[in-house]
Amino acid sequence: YKYAKKYLNKEAGSLKPKYTELCEKLTLLKAAVHEYPRYQRMMQDAGRYDYDDMIIWVLDAFKKDENFLLNYQERYQYILVDEYQDTSGAQNELISMLISYWENPNIFVVGDDDQSIFRFQGANVQNITDYSSRYADALYHVMLTDNYRSSQHILDTARVLIEHNTERVSLPGLSKFLLSKHEMHIGSTILPEIKAYQSQFHEFAAITDEVAQLIEDGVSPEEIAVIYKEHRSGQELARYFHLKGIPVNTKRKVNILTEPFGQKIVNLLRYLAIENEFPFNGDELLFQIMHYDFYDIAPIDAAKISVEVTEAQRSNYKEKVSIRLKIQQIAAKTGLTLFDTESHKQIKRLSDDLEFWIKEANNLTLQNLFEKIMVRGGILAYILKSPDKTWLMQVISSLFNFLKEETRKKPDLKLGDFIGLIDLLEENDLSLELHQTIFHQQGVNFLTCHGSKGLEFEHVYLIGSNSKVWEKKKSRSMGYKLPDTVFSSMPSANHEEELRRLFYVAITRAKKHLTISFPELDTKGKDLEPTVFIGEILSKTDHTIVREPVSDAVLTEFFVLQFTEDDKPSIGLIDTEYVNQLLQNYSLSVTHLNNYLDCPLKFYFQNLIMVPSGKNETMTFGSAVHWALNKLFRSLQDNGNEFHGLPQFLKDFEWYMKRNREAFTDEQFKRRMEYGEKILPEFYNKYLDTWEKITVTEYAIKQVEVDGVPIKGVLDKLEFHGSQVNVVDYKTGNYERAKAKFAAPNEKDPLGGDYWRQAVFYKILVENDRRKNWEVVSTEFDFIEPVKEEYVKHKVVIRPEDIQVVKSQIKETFGRIQNHEFTGCGKEDCSWCGFVRSNFRKEVDVVDGVEEEEER
Repeated sequence: YKYAKKYLNKEAGSLKPKYTELCEKLTLLKAAVHEYPRYQRMMQDAGRYDYDDMIIWVLDAFKKDENFLLNYQERYQYILVDEYQDTSGAQNELISMLISYWENPNIFVVGDDDQSIFRFQGANVQNITDYSSRYADALYHVMLTDNYRSSQHILDTARVLIEHNTERVSLPGLSKFLLSKHEMHIGSTILPEIKAYQSQFHEFAAITDEVAQLIEDGVSPEEIAVIYKEHRSGQELARYFHLKGIPVNTKRKVNILTEPFGQKIVNLLRYLAIENEFPFNGDELLFQIMHYDFYDIAPIDAAKISVEVTEAQRSNYKEKVSIRLKIQQIAAKTGLTLFDTESHKQIKRLSDDLEFWIKEANNLTLQNLFEKIMVRGGILAYILKSPDKTWLMQVISSLFNFLKEETRKKPDLKLGDFIGLIDLLEENDLSLELHQTIFHQQGVNFLTCHGSKGLEFEHVYLIGSNSKVWEKKKSRSMGYKLPDTVFSSMPSANHEEELRRLFYVAITRAKKHLTISFPELDTKGKDLEPTVFIGEILSKTDHTIVREPVSDAVLTEFFVLQFTEDDKPSIGLIDTEYVNQLLQNYSLSVTHLNNYLDCPLKFYFQNLIMVPSGKNETMTFGSAVHWALNKLFRSLQDNGNEFHGLPQFLKDFEWYMKRNREAFTDEQFKRRMEYGEKILPEFYNKYLDTWEKITVTEYAIKQVEVDGVPIKGVLDKLEFHGSQVNVVDYKTGNYERAKAKFAAPNEKDPLGGDYWRQAVFYKILVENDRRKNWEVVSTEFDFIEPVKEEYVKHKVVIRPEDIQVVKSQIKETFGRIQNHEFTGCGKEDCSWCGFVRSNFRKEVDVVDGVEEEEER
């Protein structure tokens, strides 16, 4: 944790930043250790226990009460333990106590030390080795060496691998040389294959094509398995199988809170909670609800309502306008005729439902309210008509069970409190888990290495066998670190042996055909190594790595396959004429530019039809800081060119926070107020004596044209030295996480980072303002939140070529907007692409808003 020699401005012997990070993690661990007794008391007071308690309490009782132990020893005199290698320390101690009365107990254990793969659950292969040593004199052991599953070639491949492990049972005369005894495999000449592919793309393409060919040749899909160490790889390949029309069998853990249908129900509840506490503040959610498929509202009607509300807010800011009020007005129209669209009827239904639920939220129990929403909202009827009704019912039932459990703990739980619990789960990255099983009687099996244990298949593909996935895989950081001494008995060598056993389990699932594969390049073109386990197999067998080329035809088909569904979702939500109306007198801002380049759908929803955006904790805190800084620099005019004092600076921050109190929960408001009152005085005192006083804040520039494109912007602050300008933009947020946004275009990010583009855009904007003759000499980003107690000012150096790149981005983006090109980015984590995928089942092309044609 110290620099061995001088590095940049760090002297030899000085501590590295890594040391501070480690101290922070250990401090968090120490705090948790001190809290643990309180946690135990709270559990006891609430009459609750966890899974481990069920064993530990029994052990404690046995230790404290000898007669209690004797009673159970008398009761259980003959004991059978299956899968002994998977027992945890506590389970093993329980067995030891039950048999401790007898010198030679009647116990029969079944296990395979080479298949001990559940150390993460507390299992330890040492249990089985200790057992064999403890009872060595009286132990009668039976070694099953006849194997009726795999061919001899597969068994030999597995044996040379596992023989690299030292942590194995060793008894006189014990042989672990397995012999294939199945008559179908005796004399088999089929060798396991180890294949290297250029990239994961090539690996997936080849396996998809090969499995399709096997099925075409008559192999039963249920006799084929794809095994992987990481869920992510399996899920991605399973998706391609689905697109290819190959049925799959797989199980996965689903978080209801991120599952699209679960999100819809939670968002509906969240909207009702917001409107119940802060009326007319949930428009952002209501816009999404209008697109939910159990309300058949035409997207064009939802878009028009959103635009009308936004325009009304701009023209009459004193009068409250919201989507909720707008759909109420539509619902209030009487005398519906045959010419009213189905969409308008659904808008009326939605409005009536929402008003009923908002009212009843204060009159019904939470369970009754949930039931009313399911039935009156037509959600239950929608589920029963859906081809996925079994799965959707499981999602709803699991969510309802969670609600019932929470109301059982606290009978008077309110809707807002329930949403607060869900927020707490999401903030702490916790989930409401549900196991989803995708099953076809004739489907290819997709399994993790752990999940494959105990199963067998004719054809096994072990994919993604790289060192980065296996022995060099970094463990996920949990924000804390246990001292190395805690696991002194589990050195890294033991971890590698555990992984080798896992690899052994995976390859011994194969009966006849085994293919181990790995890509040689990652997505960035960097070299990937095969796992060390492949090298160990190659060193003791005649196997070789086969670099089998994938044909252009297979690669092309696989490439097209990726885009046969909504990878890059597009929308046909609005007619051409209406879009043109929205784009009249349109000017491009840097926010719009960044949003479009990030995802055209993001621009479409947020900037074109201007979906109402609800206030949130992070944005409102940032706006409060901006407000206070703007008031601070404006005070120069009223105070004889002197800044007003720190108390007023904090008062302005507090005023804005309280003015927008609805953006926060009670806990969030308290935390953000305390945080602001801590960092703002430090920020104020650090820069008070060095701030430039010849400044303009919140400076708006409009009606600027660059290469025929109108652009605009509002700049936080301009600092002047004659006609030379330093543009300052304030940022609230973590500087370390923002560093990538300052990058100019590069191989990894050819468009460049958002903050880099913002800096260049501002230079272009200011220098093309014909009203002034200003020259931007620098663009600076001031971070309000400190990094390890240090405040950061980041200046962006702008080169002539940067200006040309951003001008091209401006021109190209503006052209695409004018051409109505709003196809999504397709990124997995894009919320707007996810929104379209979840709510628009098929792409619809609307031509002039007149007629729809199905895609052929």
